Amino acid sequence: MRTQRRLAVVQTALALCVLAGLALWLVPWASGPGGVTVSPGELFSLDQIAAAEAYSVRARAWSWSSLAVSLLVAALLGFTARGRRLVDRLPGRWGSRVALAVAVFVSAQTLATLGLRVGAWRLRRDVGLSAQSAAGFLRDVAVQWALDVVVLVGLLLLLLGLARRLPRAWTLVGGALAALLVVAVSYVHPMVVEPLFNDFTSLPEGDLRDRISRVAEQEGVSIDDVVVADASRRTTTLNAWVSGFGETRRVVLHDNLVAEVAPDEVMAVVAHELAHARHDDVVVGTALGAVGAVAAVGALGIVLGAWTRRGGRESTDPRVVPLLLACLAFGDQGVAPVQSAVSRAVEVRADTEALCATNDGEAFENVQVRLATRSLSDPTPPSWAHLWWGSHPGVLDRVALARSWRPAELSSRRCR
Repeated sequence: MRTQRRLAVVQTALALCVLAGLALWLVPWASGPGGVTVSPGELFSLDQIAAAEAYSVRARAWSWSSLAVSLLVAALLGFTARGRRLVDRLPGRWGSRVALAVAVFVSAQTLATLGLRVGAWRLRRDVGLSAQSAAGFLRDVAVQWALDVVVLVGLLLLLLGLARRLPRAWTLVGGALAALLVVAVSYVHPMVVEPLFNDFTSLPEGDLRDRISRVAEQEGVSIDDVVVADASRRTTTLNAWVSGFGETRRVVLHDNLVAEVAPDEVMAVVAHELAHARHDDVVVGTALGAVGAVAAVGALGIVLGAWTRRGGRESTDPRVVPLLLACLAFGDQGVAPVQSAVSRAVEVRADTEALCATNDGEAFENVQVRLATRSLSDPTPPSWAHLWWGSHPGVLDRVALARSWRPAELSSRRCR
């Protein structure tokens, strides 16, 4: 057991060092918009600011309450005897009890937060941000529940199964397999997970697709496809993203973005996504996630070892499942500021290269204001919340970047 604990500690420490090194090497820790500042009043009317702030206060209340309840449920089941007693009542042999324990844990979190999530959905409906029916909302909740259960059951059966077979070195093997799982999920996500929530069609031939192809060729980007998601049946907000890598890489546009936004502004969004593809940001994120998975498995090995020592239990006892899931839940929130910082740095680079590719700062600024207005985005969110969960720069920072950019910079280091 001591050997296993030492290996887990060494594995966690080494993986975190590698992760830090990769982040320093691969993430573009660029500076901001060069001293240019923008105030909300320059971009939005007083009524727009008031509406965004009023909505954001209520939306944060629902979201943060849901997160707090979810973590409270995780703590009650994972860090007290309640979870162990609950698992004791589950029928079946070892594998089925592990699977049932995961399903019960995820179900408890889902049911405990359902009312709060309904409140958030109704708020989005009331302010015009959601066009989704109650049936559609509940379907998405059920699909997400099923995905969470399937992934977590597979993960814990794998890790605890290895702990039974390889009691000393299971974290090493489990970490390697978890890293491969992260890579596999990232690769198949566009083809397996995304279609569960949206239908996709290739962007029709025409001027917009031709312009996208020209910019992609100019930027040296190879993409599998440009597709349109039927997002308008769920939301009125405008969005786009790039997902997958290799043969599954594609750029996804919301159908309402294509239908309602001027082509020059759509190209500013597309150029941003092509910049992600050009720098293989999905691959970088996958690599960081894979190394993070190795560290996470090592940390779970440390937790499992401590649980075994203190309680005199077997390390693969199904009663440990709630503890491991609670650690994953709290760990996910603990690393959120780091993930957000990495994401914001990558987004700043993509914004800069979108400006370089389109040579149109006005269109970039206009679309950022349009996106923020349509989503009722708070132009001045709480600083700590933005640092913790903000995956993108705020609209004021993005507009400041556009205003600080100059066409002469096309040959400077900021554009390449």
